[in-house]
Amino acid sequence: MSLKLGVNIDHVATLREARYRGHATGEPDPVAAARACEASGAHGITAHLREDRRHIQDRDIWRLREAVQTRLNFEMANTPEIVDLALRLKPEIVCLVPERRQEVTTEGGLDVIGAEAAISETRHRLNDAGIEVSLFVAPGPTQLDAAARTGSQFVELHTGAFAEAWPDPARREEELRRLTEGARQAHALGLRVNAGHGLNYENLTAILAVPHLVELNIGHSIVSRAVFAGLPEAVREMLKLMADYPGGTTRS
Repeated sequence: MSLKLGVNIDHVATLREARYRGHATGEPDPVAAARACEASGAHGITAHLREDRRHIQDRDIWRLREAVQTRLNFEMANTPEIVDLALRLKPEIVCLVPERRQEVTTEGGLDVIGAEAAISETRHRLNDAGIEVSLFVAPGPTQLDAAARTGSQFVELHTGAFAEAWPDPARREEELRRLTEGARQAHALGLRVNAGHGLNYENLTAILAVPHLVELNIGHSIVSRAVFAGLPEAVREMLKLMADYPGGTTRS
């Protein structure tokens, strides 16, 4: 089965909010971006409704639910307000992520061990509503064991450390080893494996060495490339890099 691409359109909204913060409308429109990504071959759309609403707004996520024809991946913190919204929104999948107001973008993976009971409860509620659950985790054995205990269907391996290590070949190989071991462990535990954070047109080919991947979620690099090449071409270029994924058996 081919490796899937989920395009994160948060930074389309970031660009809009830089000029139209507080306005009911503005450009560029993340919903139009989602449609363009799907038309260009993306397998899903990812959007993160943060508690501080710094990019995606409530109106965006509801319009995305109506517009997305592939698979809506709703990134969210495990907070009562956002969980209740997700239960009404009914995306195909929710990805639970850590969230700190001072961060520029999501940093680090979930502490599943420290919040296992709360995550398990939310997972149960979302699954009961027909929503699959993914946990955004660093590739560490104890966190992956805890992720499996919550009953979640997916993990999304945090590739940020790998991306930051890219200029240093030794560190890069170490982070790639950690991701590979994490993917194998998650697969053995019955979890389906996605990956994302910091992936771009330069480092993507190396990440294809990680086995058992179902989907890569990529946002900033595609939106950045779109400034010069246009969004449809940016998506097609990324899909072309992903086309020969040899990562073994995956499960959709």
